[in-house]
Parts: sequence; structure tokens; C-alpha cells
Amino acid sequence: VDISSRSTTVEVRDADDGELVASGHGPSFDDAVADAGSPEVAGVSVSGPVGGCVALDAEGRPVAPDLAWSDDATAADAGWLTGQLPGGPAAWAQAVGPAPAAWSTIAKLSWLHRSHADDWSRVARIGVPHDLLTFRLAGGLVSDRGAASGTGYWSPVAERYRFDLLSIVDGELDWPAMVPAVHGPIDAAGRWRGAVVGPGTGDLMAVALALGAAPGDVVVRFGPDAGSTTVSVVADAPTTDRTGRVASLADATGRFLPTVRIDSLDLGPGDDEQDDEQDDEQD
Repeated sequence: VDISSRSTTVEVRDADDGELVASGHGPSFDDAVADAGSPEVAGVSVSGPVGGCVALDAEGRPVAPDLAWSDDATAADAGWLTGQLPGGPAAWAQAVGPAPAAWSTIAKLSWLHRSHADDWSRVARIGVPHDLLTFRLAGGLVSDRGAASGTGYWSPVAERYRFDLLSIVDGELDWPAMVPAVHGPIDAAGRWRGAVVGPGTGDLMAVALALGAAPGDVVVRFGPDAGSTTVSVVADAPTTDRTGRVASLADATGRFLPTVRIDSLDLGPGDDEQDDEQDDEQD
């Protein structure tokens, strides 16, 4: 299952040979499943945008509309968060991989806390968009290391949450009780209509997984909006970019997926020299 800010797509494939059995498309998961003919399946897994934020109340209901990764209203919060750690982007990169950006979940949380106090007072659980659908299917709030690595408060190196960073947003909340459990690639999140539900992953990680990308392979994903095109490379070891330009993400297999968002693939005059200088600053 692939969810986006606009629609949901379902593909059913034979687990042995990958042959397409059925597919569906619609504005929601239920619509997409119906469009695919409501087939019986043995396993389900959901991919969705890296970043963004879903905040739920104690009953599991969203307290506000999903904050899409592409909504740049949170850019000011990303800048503020960056300045809260001595060392700025380099300190964040060392702590969790990516420095805060408008798309980061932690920036979305900061914006919700700052702008909508009433909604914030009802927040009991947090996650990213695909976590919400997995929660609906499996009955438990779980995520995977790929999506978690794009939140800005989960370390792909230490493979744990950094609650001290979430406390920058709000130091009064019981953050450990609010975040999803982060599952490994083959851990089950629960069952839906008898089918095993996987932990899912982010869309960037799902693309690399679907392509069978191996360590050293480069994956370019073209997006419809400025800044939504990404260049990623599968790596066996994590990276740290002290400039904050490269997000050191985890992938869906247990490896790593350092990624940079770009506006285009065109390099203008002089850009090669600038990139060489930036490379010197990267580990």
C-alpha cells in the first residue's frame, strides 16, 4: 500500500514471482482496496512520505489534519530547533542524522505546539502518515527504522529515540509513552483480516527496496514539486554530514540511505567547485 497526500495505491503481487495479481487506486485505503477487488492477501505493508506528522488523541483520533511533509509553514520552526543545540546542523547530524528541516516531523510538532495550543493539549500519540494506517490495520502504533530516521528525534546509528530533542519542543510531556515502537524489517506489527501486517516504511526507502538497490547503488526519485526530487545511495554504514545538507537516513532492510533533496539535476557553472568544498566538510 502506498499513501500520498493526494491518493492511495494498492498493489497485490505473488510472493513467489512478484507477478501483479491486482491493483487499485482511490482517495482512501478503503477505496483503493475496493478498486482492486478486495482480494484476499497473506501480508500487508504500507509506505508513505518521509516526514510529515500525525498527532492522535487518547482514543486514536487525529487532533488535527495531517501535516504533510511538503508544507513549508514549519520552516521557521526548523530554523529555531536547529539553533537550540550548540553546534547547530552539525550537532543535529551527529545526534540523529538529518538536521531539522521543514519536512521533519519534529518541526511539524514544534509548529503544532506553537500555533495550536488547544489541539496540542489533546495529543497522546505521534507518528508519521504511514504509521496511522498501520495503526488502523494492526491495532498498534508501530513504525520502522526508515521512517523513524526522518523524524528528527530517532537515531539510525544508536537505533533509539532521542527524547532530549523532543523535550526541546515540550519538556512537560511523557514522550516515551507517545512514540511508536520501531520494528525491524521482518517484524510483524499485527494482523488485518488474517494477513500479517508489516511495519511499513517511508516512500524513499520503499523505492530503494522495490528496485532491489544494493550497497553503492544510487537511487534518484523525481518528485512533482520543487525540492521533492531526491538522490539517495544505499550504504552499509551510516554517514554524518556536518553541513546538514545530506540526511543520514536508514533504509528498509537494516542498512542506511543517505539522501539529499534537490530542485533539479542541473549543475550550473562553478557548482562542481562548491560541491568539492562541501565534500571536504563531510565525513
